[in-house]
Amino acid sequence: RNVFIHTGALQVSETPNQVIGVIAHEAGHIANAHLSDLRSKIAADPTRGFLSQFLFVGVMLSQIRGNELVADQAGLRYLNATKQSGRGMIETFERFAQEESFSLQRTPQSLFARTHPFAADRVTQLRSRAQASPFWDTRDPPALQLRHDMMRAKISGYLDRPQIVFNRYPQSDQSLPARYGRAIGTFFGSGVERAIPLVDALIKDQPNNPYFHELKADFLMRSGRAREAVPLLRRSAQLAGANAPLITVRLAQAMVTAEDPNLDETINLARKSLIQDPNPQAYRILANAYYKQNKLPEADLATAEALFLEGDLKQAQIFAKRAQPRLKNGSPNWIRAGDIVNFKISG
Repeated sequence: RNVFIHTGALQVSETPNQVIGVIAHEAGHIANAHLSDLRSKIAADPTRGFLSQFLFVGVMLSQIRGNELVADQAGLRYLNATKQSGRGMIETFERFAQEESFSLQRTPQSLFARTHPFAADRVTQLRSRAQASPFWDTRDPPALQLRHDMMRAKISGYLDRPQIVFNRYPQSDQSLPARYGRAIGTFFGSGVERAIPLVDALIKDQPNNPYFHELKADFLMRSGRAREAVPLLRRSAQLAGANAPLITVRLAQAMVTAEDPNLDETINLARKSLIQDPNPQAYRILANAYYKQNKLPEADLATAEALFLEGDLKQAQIFAKRAQPRLKNGSPNWIRAGDIVNFKISG
């Protein structure tokens, strides 16, 4: 029931509609239970001989390719039902087709060895239906397109080398996303003192943009100036409102790093972020704060939660076993510790 989108897919998507098309397609897989069905068939495979296994793999690949086409059609239905264009989905498959064309020129590949149909074939099957939709010409709202462009600039700034960022967003481009990307690239290329004036200029232009305050705070945090970052993150969280768990947990982290004495606030912030976004960082902040308050069972349980989310089940169970006997019998924390202790990976 979860969809994960790679940052590379976000960076190459030129419009929000292209990302929405990907999500619609993946929702088609979920609605049709493709993954769970495939797992069940693989688990139930009675074949043992080499030839039988070879034939079984061929059948499974054929089914997977069929599932992709089913998800394509389902995605288009979902887009129509929500009054959105299928143009982005078609544009994404056209990009895939161009990449495949180049790849297949170097390394020809049979359809029967693929997990996905050829992108060009998918475009052929989808285009007429997508263009027949009354929403084909529906465009992304300008505000949403700007958010998308800002997101791409942020990803580029943080993940690409500074020179790549500057090539993508040259000084001649004075758009907000370009300035945003250059500010981040400048930080990683030239340091905090060169980058802060660029962020200050962004804040001056949009003083109520929470992500500009967050950006300045992040630069300060990364430069060992957590105490200066705290008020900026407070302002960022205030502007972002209730739906910003990452900013909330970042504020809690800044308070811990700055050795802020208000541990109760730190704990409340971390717990608040966990309501919307269970994440190991928040649990580690909780563990740190509980430890400082000498609440050692709670600290051990929070550490167990962090390890559990990180996939380290063995260590998570060690901390949960240590915490449970010292927690109140029957309390929610006691029950949760038991859940971790008794958890077994299925299959």
